[in-house]
Amino acid sequence: MKKKTLLSWSSGKDSAWALHILRQQPDVEVVGLFCTINQEVERVVMHEVRVELIHQQSQNVGLPIQLISIPRPCSSSEYGTIMKSFVEQAKQQGIECFAFGDLFLEDVRMYREAKLADTGITPIFPLWGMPTEKLSKEMVRSGLRAIITCVDPKHLPSDFAGQEYGESFLERLPANIDPCGEYGEFHSFAFDGPMFNKPVNISIGETVSRDGFIFTDVLPEQHLTTGSSGLPTVALAPGLLWVAT
Repeated sequence: MKKKTLLSWSSGKDSAWALHILRQQPDVEVVGLFCTINQEVERVVMHEVRVELIHQQSQNVGLPIQLISIPRPCSSSEYGTIMKSFVEQAKQQGIECFAFGDLFLEDVRMYREAKLADTGITPIFPLWGMPTEKLSKEMVRSGLRAIITCVDPKHLPSDFAGQEYGESFLERLPANIDPCGEYGEFHSFAFDGPMFNKPVNISIGETVSRDGFIFTDVLPEQHLTTGSSGLPTVALAPGLLWVAT
């Protein structure tokens, strides 16, 4: 009997690759995705990807997605209450496992295991322990395509933001940076690859500095409009403040 599983979906390359691996496992049935979003601006936490694009990813991988709204700021106790409610809801739906795209950070895995202990839902980690140098190259060779949406400038130059995750990107990475960005050096948005039925059509918007990070806005193609100069301009979500560099 296959275990009904929800996959934690960040919108990035690792969660996309986790889906690809899980679909090859005979004892797992991925029946949906779940993703935490900032309820104030309706974007994925940390990756800053628009909710509209998350829905497009969901459609193009052929799975429903459940969005979990998180206030900003959000205390640990408030976050815990929100996630506890989601776990209970998942159990009522017959979900047996939550899958995560974590690679090797023991503290992250231990946190997830502790939060799911005694809930009846088992955490699984399909990418755990894979050497990231080998994994990064395998992703690229297999046709996974992603855009870097967030860079931590304490670790990487800001011009890495907005670049495509590929061979040239990996070649440019400093030797001390994990090629999968597992320490938070960068985050991504996956838009094509073997886990997608068809690509997510996107355009690249502004790159901005905010809260100590560099973010590149990824846009659905229809968000490009023409300004008075005749050049494409970016139509930003209403009420969203961007501080340009």
